[in-house]
Amino acid sequence: MLKIDNLTKNYGSFPALKGLNLEIPDGALHGFVGPNGAGKTTTMRILATLMKPTSGTAYVDGTDVVKDGQKARKLVGYMPDFFGVYDSLKCWEYLDFYARCYRIGAEERKTMTRRLLELVQLEEKEDEYVDALSRGMKQRLCLARSLIHDPKLLILDEPASGMDPRARAEMKGILRTLREMGKTVLISSHILPELAEMCDSLTILDHGELVFSGSVEALNDKMNGNAPLDIRLTEGCGEENVEAAVRCLKEMPAVTEILREEPYLLRIRLENGADVCTDVLRQLVMKGVPVSDFHRAPMNLEKVFMEVTQGA
Repeated sequence: MLKIDNLTKNYGSFPALKGLNLEIPDGALHGFVGPNGAGKTTTMRILATLMKPTSGTAYVDGTDVVKDGQKARKLVGYMPDFFGVYDSLKCWEYLDFYARCYRIGAEERKTMTRRLLELVQLEEKEDEYVDALSRGMKQRLCLARSLIHDPKLLILDEPASGMDPRARAEMKGILRTLREMGKTVLISSHILPELAEMCDSLTILDHGELVFSGSVEALNDKMNGNAPLDIRLTEGCGEENVEAAVRCLKEMPAVTEILREEPYLLRIRLENGADVCTDVLRQLVMKGVPVSDFHRAPMNLEKVFMEVTQGA
């Protein structure tokens, strides 16, 4: 559905995108994550034909967004990171106005408005003024607006920004429905756990460059392979055994850091990752250290994000 080919964008001498390459298949719910200033919004604006790249291009369902922007706009629905709603209109009037912009007939507009309000769970607010809606409701109304022309690709820039837990859960349900409808959805955020809850796959940008693209599970596996090792000794085994374990670990060249997390819990970092885990355990057992538990320390998604983006 979406293919980004060596996309570059410079603002003067500042490179916002540095040769980005990415492919997203039909029907994917794909997260676009990175620190503020990583190039997410720039990429999305180019895909929505609101900005020209310095070089490279992108294809939506085979259509070049740079050379054939008019055709591409029929395929793309774009929800920016600001609402752009008109407070003085009622919800149905707001959607009707945009449907008129797409030259949709009166009867079809009426049916479409009801259907879209039902999709974003605002059917009971049909006659409410936009000004009376909560932040989350305005975001959902903006999402409905981006679907008026039935696009194949939906681009959502920070769609869950500022939402409370209930509103986020409602948004996740709507996104799942869109996927069932066959839509391809690209969602951006600078909060990795937020996207991991919603998406099948993720792309992480940092300083305009792609640093990871794949499934959420693959990202966790990639980072947990470099996670520290937790070594728990038998509870109450005595200080002498803890000291013996520390001496043994210090003799191993692959051990780069030893931390004492609890009285009988040591956390170590290894230079060569998983390749030497078995050797570490064998050496401790040979020294008579009473090891009761030995495993990789779990890394939450916030830590994964910081590791992948090098703390940016």
